[in-house]
Amino acid sequence: MTELLPSDKITPAETKRVRLIRVLIFWLEIVFVGGLLTLWLTSKEVRQNRSLWILFLYCFPSEFLVSFVPHEPVILFFSKYYGPMTVALVSMAGTMLAETLDYSAIRFIKELKFLAKARQRAIAEKLIRLFWKAPFLALWVAAFAPVPFYLFRFLVVMADYPLGKYLIVILTARLPKFYLLALLGKVLRIPDLWIAIFFAVLILSAYLPAARFYKKNKIKHS
Repeated sequence: MTELLPSDKITPAETKRVRLIRVLIFWLEIVFVGGLLTLWLTSKEVRQNRSLWILFLYCFPSEFLVSFVPHEPVILFFSKYYGPMTVALVSMAGTMLAETLDYSAIRFIKELKFLAKARQRAIAEKLIRLFWKAPFLALWVAAFAPVPFYLFRFLVVMADYPLGKYLIVILTARLPKFYLLALLGKVLRIPDLWIAIFFAVLILSAYLPAARFYKKNKIKHS
């Protein structure tokens, strides 16, 4: 049986090849999610489609990195046509795969120089130490509560929290959350117009603060 080469015997060519593969995987993830998001935003037929495949694929842009679109309104929409557990399980399957892609993508980004420097800052070290006091509980509460979760995705990778444990948190927190949300949608049967308004409100509440912060920093440094 051939033994693996020790790390000090890995050739520069092999290192470069691994690097290129990781870059390729990263950009394939970006293109895949970007394509799904573009299709969703540009096609009215797709947005109105009631197929569970649409619900499954929607999980990727709604759970990838900074969550480009909100997940909750679409769960409310599909819960009018399917049972709460069906909606929750399909959403959960897509979310688990999306979070795995998140972990992979952020691990790649983590190696970039500006993030490596950010990791060494005092505030980052303090956050990581605080996170490690109760990582499972902190992640579970953040994943279940209606708060922006993307910061925790980055924190998990920056703190070298294991992928397996992270996915267990996602499963145990998001499955009951999705089920309760789908159950609420099933009972209330919210009109599509109100769901669309809810979608817009979530988009604005997520991105307006970031836009204001960017504008202030731009003025300050101009």
